[in-house]
Amino acid sequence: MNRDPRYDLLFEPLRIGPVTTKNRFYQVPHCTGMGWLRPRMLAEMRGVKAEGGWGVVCTEYNSIHPASDDLPHPSGSLWDDSDIRANALMVEKVHAHGALAGAELWFGGARTANLYSREVSMDVISAPNFTGHPFQTRAMDRQDIRDFRSWHRDAALRAKEAGYDIVYVYATHGYLLSNFLSPVMNTRSDDYGGSLTNRVRLVREVVEETKEAVGDRCAVAVRWSADESIGEDGVPVFGERHEMFGLLADLPDLWDINIADYSVEMGLSRFVKEGALEPYMRHVKAMTSKPVVTVGRFTSPDTMARWVKSGLVDLIGAARPSIADPFLPKKIEEGRLDEIRECIGCNVCYAGDGIGVPIRCTQNPAMGEEWRRGWHPERLPPAPRAATVLIVGAGPAGLEAARAAAVRGYEVMLAEAGTELGGRVTREARLPGLGEWIRVRDYRVQALQKMPNVQIFLDSEMTAEAVREVGADHVGIATGARWRPEVHEMGAFRAVAPEGVPVLTPDSIMAGQMPEGPTLVFDGDGYYHGAAIAEKLAAAGRPVTYATAEDSVASWGGYTIESGRVRARLMRLGVRLVLSHAMGAFDGARARLSCVYTGAEQELAATSLVMVSARRPNDGLYRALLDAAGGDPGALPFTLKRIGDCEAPALIAAATHAGYRYAFELDAPDAPEGPPAHDRVDVGFDGLEIPAHWK
Repeated sequence: MNRDPRYDLLFEPLRIGPVTTKNRFYQVPHCTGMGWLRPRMLAEMRGVKAEGGWGVVCTEYNSIHPASDDLPHPSGSLWDDSDIRANALMVEKVHAHGALAGAELWFGGARTANLYSREVSMDVISAPNFTGHPFQTRAMDRQDIRDFRSWHRDAALRAKEAGYDIVYVYATHGYLLSNFLSPVMNTRSDDYGGSLTNRVRLVREVVEETKEAVGDRCAVAVRWSADESIGEDGVPVFGERHEMFGLLADLPDLWDINIADYSVEMGLSRFVKEGALEPYMRHVKAMTSKPVVTVGRFTSPDTMARWVKSGLVDLIGAARPSIADPFLPKKIEEGRLDEIRECIGCNVCYAGDGIGVPIRCTQNPAMGEEWRRGWHPERLPPAPRAATVLIVGAGPAGLEAARAAAVRGYEVMLAEAGTELGGRVTREARLPGLGEWIRVRDYRVQALQKMPNVQIFLDSEMTAEAVREVGADHVGIATGARWRPEVHEMGAFRAVAPEGVPVLTPDSIMAGQMPEGPTLVFDGDGYYHGAAIAEKLAAAGRPVTYATAEDSVASWGGYTIESGRVRARLMRLGVRLVLSHAMGAFDGARARLSCVYTGAEQELAATSLVMVSARRPNDGLYRALLDAAGGDPGALPFTLKRIGDCEAPALIAAATHAGYRYAFELDAPDAPEGPPAHDRVDVGFDGLEIPAHWK
């Protein structure tokens, strides 16, 4: 072991109530898009984190009763005894590596519409559903409160029976218990409303009852907001929070601290940097004798050690860094800091849960595939035979394909037509706020440079003849894609300007071409590209209009918690926003747009147009190789496959996933056809009982 002694304190054990964690690395509860729908995928994923050295590995929130159902977001579940076996799957995987397992108990209140269970939601008062669905909650009466307390206690006992070591009381993030604490929302006039003591009452009762039920063997944690309301970034608005915290300070065994502004707590690197919660945490440890954990998208061991040494926290909490690199603790422990796969803060992981699908990660392509495909973030099966692999294109797909193939033991040649590695990652990381995205390139380049079985060739544009002359056994084409200047409409592409009138694309801007005069950025993509281009141009002093056919700025960015901050940034820069308008035509002086609802047209003065619409795969080399074989890949003297954007332009996360998959499946002719099996309990798992609410 070559651990730097500066980090020794991160590996000291810590007592949490009746249990002890082996180190200070704590994977806090985080969503996965798996929950009760995909228990084996969930268990395997959490187990890999325990294998990677996390001392505590927690679930996502576990609904305690059908009156708190969050589909299409599949949470965990502890509704009845039949859920115990599914939860035990995860506990067994986590315990196998000497880690503690934590279960977060949850009741959504006004944050859930119960679209699956169709139970009436209830909360501190009758209020509109926070998720935008046209339902209201029922104001809880005394019997409802007694029922809730009973449900919570029963779920805690089920968690204990499943083998969990830590059981959570969830009192933040706008869910039921946090709404009882709220001086704004809690307008009750009974013993659970009005005074501060009354508003804290339910949380106190639930913590006490949870400790009474499971505290002999399980630690009881409380998830709690350090501040009362959202203020300016880094400037807490504590309100009554200090006093509330003081009333409960030594009651639980652990405090898991969050903040009111989720867009900071889960902030993108574009807006929020590592350790952003420090101003909110400075008072917490001074008010309690119990251990404290919080998050901060920690990837630097120096920052982690400073936070523990200075007394800000006792445990380093992580969700996203544990997703990007499940082996982050082991790499610090073994002195392999240069091998850490650092989180880039893109929130693609969080987007999966918002869509209702299993989690994925830009940096860690194995994330979510541990059970379905048998992928592992650190290990790949050795190559079954000696063979050479040629990868053409060194963007995210090509870099990952080359890295993973080299790890397997293949002799790898990586040819890049340009003079630098990274492809789209290198270009996009130069856009405003996206600097940390370069980690996707740097992690892979650093790994490749240390491997003796890898050769990298820059400034080497490959022709079909050159590829054949290499004589490789396997050829992967990862030549990426280019942005199109046309608009995309219902499967068809249409030119928006007459011949001779230039139309710019993101590629133009990223290559250094800056328009002069009033510029229209038309966003038909809906993710970060259009807004980032508009920000770059506005920051350079260009008059900019951002237009989109969607009803919001960077509409897909709502899944990654960025669309609101993006819109605010553009507005502060003076960018004019035109929403719900389709692109019509551009003549070099004016652009014509039409309302997507009424068809009403408007014209904008613009001497430049940047179209952020769709991309065209750069698959010419692939097609030339295939055409030379008469369209039959089996007639080639090597295997041939497109990888990443060259096959189908998508997220960077899709590109790294494609690269890993390409390398994993090399020389695997017997691999099953089609997608992997569903994670259904009714296909059999060692007699796993089917929970009643799954049938």
